[in-house]
Amino acid sequence: MTRANVSDRDGASAMIALHAMHLRQVQNVLVDGGYSGVNFQLDVASNLNATVQVAKRNELHRFEVMPQRWVVERSFSWLENCRRLWKNCERQLTTSLQMVVLAFLALLLKRF
Repeated sequence: MTRANVSDRDGASAMIALHAMHLRQVQNVLVDGGYSGVNFQLDVASNLNATVQVAKRNELHRFEVMPQRWVVERSFSWLENCRRLWKNCERQLTTSLQMVVLAFLALLLKRF
């Protein structure tokens, strides 16, 4: 979370710089149009040695499924089916992260 006077792009750059050690395996960062810009791409490239892929809409007021965004939206939709993840009541971030991992494992096991 950031203050209201900090843009999402600047907050993401600060988060990436702060947690670069834990994000070493990231090769590609998929973002929406709000994160486009040379400064953000340079921050990601210098801290993670990764590329930035912006999923933009083609035309205004026209619905079209974009494959990159569909993966992200579908994953969030699956997570919302897990009641424990509706609200974040965990005291520590690692516990919350493990709840997300367990939710994805439960979804994976349901497929088999």
